Formats: sequence, C-alpha cells, structure tokens
Amino acid sequence: MPDQSIRPAWSSAFAFYLATVGASVGLGSIWRFPYLVGSDGGSAFIFAFFLACLLIATPLLAAEFIIGRHSRASPPRAAGVLAAQSALSQRWNLIGILGTVAGFMIVSYYAVIAGWVMAYTWKCAGGSLSGLSHAAVTAMWQAFLADPWALGGWHLAFVALVALISARGVTRGLELANKIRAPVLLILMAILVAYSLGTGDVRHGLAFAFAPNFKALTPSVVLAAIGQAFYATGVGMAMMLAYGSYQKRGTSLVRSSLIISGAILLVSLLATLIVFPLVFRYGMDPAQGVALVFDVLATVFAEMPGGRLIGTLFFLLLVFAALTPSLAAIEPLVAWLQQRQRISRVAAVGITAIAAWLAGIVAMLSFNRWADVRPLRWLPGFQNKSLFDSIDYISSNLLLPIGALATSLFIGWFVARSIVQDELSESTPLARKLCVALLRYLCPLAILAVFAANIY
Repeated sequence: MPDQSIRPAWSSAFAFYLATVGASVGLGSIWRFPYLVGSDGGSAFIFAFFLACLLIATPLLAAEFIIGRHSRASPPRAAGVLAAQSALSQRWNLIGILGTVAGFMIVSYYAVIAGWVMAYTWKCAGGSLSGLSHAAVTAMWQAFLADPWALGGWHLAFVALVALISARGVTRGLELANKIRAPVLLILMAILVAYSLGTGDVRHGLAFAFAPNFKALTPSVVLAAIGQAFYATGVGMAMMLAYGSYQKRGTSLVRSSLIISGAILLVSLLATLIVFPLVFRYGMDPAQGVALVFDVLATVFAEMPGGRLIGTLFFLLLVFAALTPSLAAIEPLVAWLQQRQRISRVAAVGITAIAAWLAGIVAMLSFNRWADVRPLRWLPGFQNKSLFDSIDYISSNLLLPIGALATSLFIGWFVARSIVQDELSESTPLARKLCVALLRYLCPLAILAVFAANIY
C-alpha cells in the first residue's frame, strides 16, 4: 500500500471541483473545438459532442476518480492497488503508466502551442498586428513558425511558469492557480462573447453553429466528436487518477464528472459564440483547422475596430486556458517521482519540467529545422507525419484510447463490485447503475470505434 502520510489533499470539495474542471477546460475547448465545429458539420458536431461528453466521457472520468481516490497512490501504481484487492494481476498498472506517458508526451507539445499563444498575446498587446492585411498576417505567422529561437523562447517561458506554480504544491500552487484562473477565464469569455454578439455577423455565425443539420451527422462526424470529448476531458491522461488521489471521501464522483463535462460544454459553446460571428462578419472560412486562431482570427483582430484590445484579451484567454491543464498533465509524473524516488516536490517538478522542455524542443523543431524529418515513415500511415504529428498521433490516437479502454474494462468488469459500489456510494442508485452500465457496454464500443477509425 502507498504511504498515506505523504499524500497531499484538496482543502475542500469546491477546490477539487475547480482543480478538475481546470484540468480539463483548456485549449481543447477554446482553440480546438471551434475549428472542429467549422470543419466537421457545425451543429451536427456540437450535438454529437454533447452526447459523447454525457454518455462516454463522464463515466470514464468517474472510473478514473474511483481508481485514484481508492488507491491514494501515484498514477503508475494506482490501478495495481485495486487489482491486488480484487485478486487481479499487477499488469493493470498499465492504465496509469500509459496515461502518465501520454500526458507527458501531450504536455511537451501542448506547451509549444501555449508558447505560440503567449507570443501572440504580446504581439497583439504591442500593436504588431494592427492594420495588417490577411497576407501580412499570414506571412508573420509563417515567419514565426520558421524561427526556432522565437518559438523556443516562448516555449521555455510557458514551461517555467507551469513549473513555478506546480512547485508550490497542491494547496498553495494548484488550488491557488485554479481559484485565480476560473473567474478570470469567465470574465474574459463574457467580455469577448458580448463583443462578438454586438459587432459580428450573429445571424450567419449562430446559424452555422446551432441550426439543426442532421444530414451532416455522419459516422465520421460522430467519431470526431467522441475523439474531441476524449481530448477535451483529458480521459486516459492519468490526470484524474492523480487529482482523485488527493480527494477525501464525501464527494460524489459521478457529480464531479458531470460538473467537468458540463463546464467543458459551457466553455466550448462560449468559444463558439466568440469565434463564428467574427469569422463570418469578416468573410473568413470557419473550416481552417489550426490556422483558425493564428491566421484567420489574427487577421480579424488586425482589421476590426478595437482589435488590438480584443485580440489581446482573446489570446490572454488562451494563455489562462492552457495553464491549468498543463499543471494537471505533469502531475502524474510529479506524483510518481515523489512517491517512487522519495524526493521533494520541488525536485520532482524540476525534473519533469526540464524533461518536458527538452521533449518540446523536438516537437518545436518540426516546424522549421526538422520540417522534412519523417521519423516513422516506414510505418503505414506515418509516411507524411512530422515529429510533431507523430508525437500527437501516438499519444492522442493510440495511448489515450488504449488507456481509456483498459480503464473502462477494469472498473466495469474486473474490479471487485464492493470497491466500485463503495466509491460510488455518494451518488444515487440510478447514477451508480448507469455509470457501471455505460462503462461495461457503451464506452468500450465507442473507444474501439474511434481507435479503429484513427488506425484505418
């Protein structure tokens, strides 16, 4: 059993809610969600995403909380505690190991993207974008990606910020960051939503995003929505194994999971209200993928009245959105280093941050110096994938689904029923039954479908 005396704990249930919502609500909701809506069917994607969050992501989050809270161990060792109590193999520790590895890989390139966001906050605030044409904005974006020193400097700045906060611990670091971040995020979003609805092309923007369009509800759109639900909630990244291990009894794990899914839906919809009225007002293409923020929206901010202020607020919003998920993503490795190596939190954070920074340099260089490097070109499907693409694909499309599938099967079918029922005892009988049923049947089928779609 893990040494319970060294385990930190959240100061309250409210702090736990803030931390878990902060871990999930990030760039996936504010940056990635709008461009997926734009490229994957508009309202059809939103409808499928809502169902995926409710019926798939929510029970998976509850399953991770069960493992984390019951074990009170670091993620790579957490499932093994439940396995031992259920007379199962310690190989179930694969759940936490895969999640820890995937989370580290994701944060290594996530921090690179967050560095872009920090850079564009500075550019907007300094007036570098003001009055530029679309061609000039595009040229600035391409020149920025081609400069490894600029990318590396902003990447280092973001990793250092994450490390400084994480090193302060659970209550003085993670809790405090989420208590500050939550109101700031909502205030910034409220300002930007009001501006977008007041000045943008509301009719076309909202019609594209919310007018019923069930013809676009194709299998590929449904699978993309399920994949986004995994990405947005962080299922499979071991974050909730770590955060759950810091939570005391008395909090409903199903309710906590529903709060996370609800917060993700709310922020994702608010991001949609910000983006699409402005995009349609300025005649931009909403299906621009990654370039939607750094090219399309940057052009909008360059051309619109008051764009310098609004653009600065928007990119500052993305900085805050990136911060707490990054703190959560490194927590599994930090917790493991503390528990396994018996070192201080400061040392564990330092090791993790340096490793993430070095790994991020590899991803960053794939946009310039190593743009032509295809490390896995001998594998089917990887012929045209850069270093960045390969890291993203392996972590998001292979490790996360495998870990999520193992979690679903572990809690749904193998762990002793007494453990699952005890951990869900703060929830209603109906919620307990639904959660277990979804973990047994719907979640594995959905995960396998997404996994197969990504592979083939």
